[in-house]
Amino acid sequence: MTQTDSNSDEKAFRLEKDSMGEVRVPVEALYGAQTQRAVENFAVSGLRLPPAFIDAVALIKRTAAEVNRDLGLLDEPIADAVVQAADRILAGEYSDQFPVDVFQTGSGTSTNMNVNEVIAALAEQAGGKDVSPNDHVNMSQSSNDTIPTAVHVSAALAIHNQLKSSLSHLAEVIEQRARELAGAVKTGRTHLMDAMPVRVDQELSGWAAQIRFGLERIEATLPRLYRIAQGGTAVGTGINAHPEFSRRFADRLGEVTQLPFKPNDSFFESLSCQDTAVELSGQLKTLACGLMKIANDLRWMNSGPLAGLGEIELPALQPGSSIMPGKVNPVIPEAVCMVAAQVIGNDAAITVAGQSGNFQLNVMLPVVAYNLLQSIEILANAARVLADKAVAGFQIKSDNLEAPLAKNPILVTALNPVVGYLKAAEIAKRAYREGRPIIEVAAEETDLPRDELARLLDPGHLTEGGIGQS
Repeated sequence: MTQTDSNSDEKAFRLEKDSMGEVRVPVEALYGAQTQRAVENFAVSGLRLPPAFIDAVALIKRTAAEVNRDLGLLDEPIADAVVQAADRILAGEYSDQFPVDVFQTGSGTSTNMNVNEVIAALAEQAGGKDVSPNDHVNMSQSSNDTIPTAVHVSAALAIHNQLKSSLSHLAEVIEQRARELAGAVKTGRTHLMDAMPVRVDQELSGWAAQIRFGLERIEATLPRLYRIAQGGTAVGTGINAHPEFSRRFADRLGEVTQLPFKPNDSFFESLSCQDTAVELSGQLKTLACGLMKIANDLRWMNSGPLAGLGEIELPALQPGSSIMPGKVNPVIPEAVCMVAAQVIGNDAAITVAGQSGNFQLNVMLPVVAYNLLQSIEILANAARVLADKAVAGFQIKSDNLEAPLAKNPILVTALNPVVGYLKAAEIAKRAYREGRPIIEVAAEETDLPRDELARLLDPGHLTEGGIGQS
């Protein structure tokens, strides 16, 4: 840091130097020249990498300082000051000191140096010694292994701390509602057309399975997410890092996070591609498709209340129209569908970014990090909102389930083994044409006793599968 300056708009600056020369940096900024250059160069979107990602980079700096200290590479007072500075960032302080746009250098070097500079400034304040962003905070590291590691670490922590519990909660709420509604039978639908009956609990069991399978798919990706790039440094060879650094780093990171991180068997893979992030994003997209299916089922079932299906009534959360009094809309399922659309779009961006690994480095790392973490966060929040504000509180409208069920001509399917497909089709067409219950028409068209027809055509019995004839 050198002299303080002031310009005509009365904002104070200081002059900082880096390898390219002097840069004017706001006096109140903890960051230095390289961050300021990035702020000026990448005035693109106003979007910032999320706090979870900055925290992951700070955690990497903290862990590296401890390992370098233990290896005798970094003086203990400086290492301790770096650790304390990183802890302050991890505690949520100084969030305004990370202004670099998402759309920056593809390696994420600007964000890496931003964190390095802020930690160095805080460490100097605490320890009273000169602390270099490059020589001390970035010791044994490169942006090229730090940012890929931060992608994996931040995503793994977000999955464990947010997504897993939200998905489990949603599945449990669906399963609880299924138990509560086990006696309700409704018209099944295929192609949005009337089909054989199903119980409401059977329908909900499909939803719950979608969520639980989605979580299983995500968990299946975790072993590869735990493999980290740290120690590969610039191109995967580990230049300027101690031979034991990568192993010790992963062990220490695992102790802090309680997650089984380990050095990747090939740092060349870690640096040159983002295949694991692409894989994880694909699983998140699959989950998004499942959430959209469930949300749309709820919207259809809630439609009406008079001119739609009207099978259920979702909780009334807010007025639905600025002009039509009394209108209430399915706002939670709609919000969930929009989340799903965003996640599907994020996956497309991550897919494009994932194929941007040229030789030894992927050069779209920041956009991978941003979209991956956004997908995890909004899916976790949407799952919890869907559980608590839609699934937990909807009410069955029994009359609207029972009336169309009694007249459903597809019930005649149960008579196929007894009277044959063609005769059953004839009965169904007549019942539909005359608007009469199947049992009445079947009694006229067949010799089957009324009580036998009642047994064969009982909607609840038909939800059990098998052949109707005893």
